[in-house]
Amino acid sequence: MDYNSEHNWWTGLGAGMLIFWLAVVVITYAGLWKMFVKAGKPGWAAIVPIYNSIVMIEIVGKPVIWILWLLIPCVNIVFGIWLLNLLSKSFGKSEGYTIGMIIFPFIFFPLLGFGDAKYVGPSAAEAQNRRDFFNSPPTTPDA
Repeated sequence: MDYNSEHNWWTGLGAGMLIFWLAVVVITYAGLWKMFVKAGKPGWAAIVPIYNSIVMIEIVGKPVIWILWLLIPCVNIVFGIWLLNLLSKSFGKSEGYTIGMIIFPFIFFPLLGFGDAKYVGPSAAEAQNRRDFFNSPPTTPDA
């Protein structure tokens, strides 16, 4: 085997991997686009860097200031996982779905976007209402 045929083989493998990677990225962002549309947000926001995180923060009902936490190295890992958990809960899914979104986003984002999952509302707002309920002062019955 000469150098040129071996070089061509590696070039073909690299091109194939690039095409595979592009397909995974397109499928992931298409699922994100459909999730945004289901939540009543513009789909094109899914492809705009940083703005897509802001829209996702709005979908889950957290304050937009959370974008700062997502931009700080190391802290962003914790808040990113938390954001994905709130996102899955906003579509009526469990923590197991969140794990799937973290490990295989190219599978679980399209499942959420193109599947039968419905946007049930911001999960963070629901959690806020529950916290207000538990922190409210106790009421005493009238005697």
